[in-house]
Amino acid sequence: MAMIASTFTILLGGNLTVTDRVKAAVAGSRFIAADSGMRHALALGVMPELWVGDFDSTDDDMIKRFPQVERKTYPPAKSETDGEIATAEAVERGARKLVFLGALGGERSDHALQHLLHAVSMAEQGFEISLSSGEEEAVPLIAGESRTLDLPAGALFSVIGFSRLEGLDIQGARYPLQDFTLPFGSSRTVSNVAEGRVELHLRSGKAMILARPLDFTGA
Repeated sequence: MAMIASTFTILLGGNLTVTDRVKAAVAGSRFIAADSGMRHALALGVMPELWVGDFDSTDDDMIKRFPQVERKTYPPAKSETDGEIATAEAVERGARKLVFLGALGGERSDHALQHLLHAVSMAEQGFEISLSSGEEEAVPLIAGESRTLDLPAGALFSVIGFSRLEGLDIQGARYPLQDFTLPFGSSRTVSNVAEGRVELHLRSGKAMILARPLDFTGA
């Protein structure tokens, strides 16, 4: 029960397609919504324990649908995004594992990029992190870590370096790598194809693994 209690899903304002993989990822989780991310609570059929933000992108109808959810309102002129505020609230409530839904895509590419950078930062602090839009999934890969991707054979995935990467291993993929050095900005690790469970390890640097579990165009 302790692990379930420390798993929080943050509902963000980007796109979300509710799939079986999304449902499995948030099973048993506690939920906090960030502003317009509350609309995903309707799609998931869940009741967040907290709703935060400046509510500049939430209409009155949505607020009326969730009168029982505690709300914390912040001024629009604030130094943190609604997603960061929601994350801080989750951590204060004991979060050790964080799932960010609606974190990828949407109208604001600046927000999507910030979610990825924030996720890497949280991973470096020892939190277990994943992000999803349903169509895409992302997990940080930081120095000294190993990751296993449970993807269908033929699904696309990429490793995007947020710095120079050294000692990168990729196994279980069409294009495996062993002790590879990836210069910052290189596209060498974009559009790989899973051949089953993919194992990754990184000796030095920081990166994001982006996967498309429903995309078999590279198969």
